[in-house]
Amino acid sequence: MIKQILVFARKSMKLTILIAVSIFLIICAVALFFKPIYSVTINGETVGYSKDKSKLQTRINNYIESGEGGEDSHIAFVQVDALPEYKMCLLKRNIVTNDNEIFDKIKQSGIVYYKYYAILDGEEEKAYVSDFSQAEQVVNELREKESENIDDISILEKYDTEVKAFSEVEATVASLYKEKVVVVTKKPVTTGKVNTSMNISYQKVPLSLNLIRPISGIITSRFGVRSSVRSGDHTGLDIGAPTGTPIKAAASGTVTFAGVKKSYGYMVVISHGDEIETYYGHCSKLYVTAGEKVSQGEVIAAVGSTGNSTGPHLHLEVRVNGVAYNPQNYVY
Repeated sequence: MIKQILVFARKSMKLTILIAVSIFLIICAVALFFKPIYSVTINGETVGYSKDKSKLQTRINNYIESGEGGEDSHIAFVQVDALPEYKMCLLKRNIVTNDNEIFDKIKQSGIVYYKYYAILDGEEEKAYVSDFSQAEQVVNELREKESENIDDISILEKYDTEVKAFSEVEATVASLYKEKVVVVTKKPVTTGKVNTSMNISYQKVPLSLNLIRPISGIITSRFGVRSSVRSGDHTGLDIGAPTGTPIKAAASGTVTFAGVKKSYGYMVVISHGDEIETYYGHCSKLYVTAGEKVSQGEVIAAVGSTGNSTGPHLHLEVRVNGVAYNPQNYVY
């Protein structure tokens, strides 16, 4: 019995050795003629082979996430609709791997987005720079120069599939800079005498000049005797207009008064020669001074409601030898 067991054991060992040797020979034959490799497919189409799938996929991921591997440093990211799939297989040793070609196919199939910064004036994109530090430099230089439009300048981070033409910082500052316009309102100078007598005439005396309308507007109070609500005669004509409306000289002449005159508030008086004068009362701003020569149509003041006034309007008077005449006989 023992002898039979030993014989069976020896036969089994020989068989095991034979199988092991056969497997080894098969492995050697496979290793000699074949190699393990990854077949790479995109959308079901085989695009090549890679011996190191991990290295290739890392390269692809870096490119998608940050543009690494791309030729343009301004790439923000790449949108890829289909990523590669890998399958391990044994192929003949003469099969060539092509990781670079596979990577190039990924690049060709992807949509590249570029990152840049737009500099806006209001809502309009005026210039483009490649990085945020340049955009900040543009804004800071405009602020230092006290550009008139600095409050409208802003920076917008943008992504686009096309590369923009970038501007140099100095050129961008020069194109955006707007010199601040300072409006100088001449300080009223109270000089000269103003005849504020209530002496009026309803007659129409001929004038040696033609007058134009200082402003356009609605007549809110006419010349002459007032209603019982307000006492005294009205020595001029009231024309309603919004505060700040420019007031023009009715004719050329010399400013004899520019300042505050009791019930008139801020007012301007212009002498036109031949004892003819025009008065402009209740102004909000004065743009001329006493002694200054003005031309017909020149802006001399702005409509307001200073002095004895219930709302913004121009009080216009035409006086000859100190007597007030109805302005409607000459204008309006």
